[in-house]
Amino acid sequence: MKTGVFYFPTAYGIDPGELGAALEARGFDSLFVCEHTHIPAARQTPFPGGGALPKRYSHTYDPFVALAFAAAATKTLLLGTGVCLVPQRDPIVTAKSVASLERLSGSRFMFGIGGGWNVEEMENHGARYDTRFKLLRERMLAMRALWTEEEATFHGEFVHLDRVWMHPKPLRHVPVVLGGETDHTLKRVVEFCDGWFPRAGAGFDPAAAVARLRAYAEKAGRDPATLSTTVFRAPPDAKALATYAAAGIDRVLLEVPDLDRDGILRRLDELAPLVHA
Repeated sequence: MKTGVFYFPTAYGIDPGELGAALEARGFDSLFVCEHTHIPAARQTPFPGGGALPKRYSHTYDPFVALAFAAAATKTLLLGTGVCLVPQRDPIVTAKSVASLERLSGSRFMFGIGGGWNVEEMENHGARYDTRFKLLRERMLAMRALWTEEEATFHGEFVHLDRVWMHPKPLRHVPVVLGGETDHTLKRVVEFCDGWFPRAGAGFDPAAAVARLRAYAEKAGRDPATLSTTVFRAPPDAKALATYAAAGIDRVLLEVPDLDRDGILRRLDELAPLVHA
């Protein structure tokens, strides 16, 4: 099992390049960054974590720009979005960003995607909460076409592409992992993704999670071995992580907290022993 981290990249935190180099030096497998383009001041949607919305949600760098700096400062670190809010992004522009980062990083990119929770935020982008996953699916399929077809074509309810050229293409297949925990999420994972990206929370059972994914894959006629499982916000505890590894989880992501540079580097030193636990 591989051990990486996730982080909300902010200007008041640590430079993404320095963070990437620090992670690589300590043996971490990956860096995944979170995304919010903005936070509407008149937001009515409750924060899923409860209480006030943390400051970092309205201060994140663009994930592809942040990861480009991390890519330039590292050689082996896997770089990922955790998650990219696809319903809030133009699929052509996003496909270009993904392909560019994938090539320039030497195929070290994993595309973590999600539907989002903030109704007002997505509405500012022209997306609707009740159709966000239909939109995500079409945009994801359209991006696959842009990455793999010389003259890409896609026609759906929301996305229409008719014989377009987009280069550069990714050097390799771009692995896509979808966030969420519902049965609907798992159906989407086995239909058009390469892996599952659940959050560890109260009552999360890694063995049961792996079994759920396997069952959905087999029901859909897909080989479970072609699907990975990366767990977001895994517990920073060696005994708990041992159960994740035993269950067959492929990768866990530990949280880099919302601290200043020095505080983050101290936290990495505290987490580093878990890489080889």
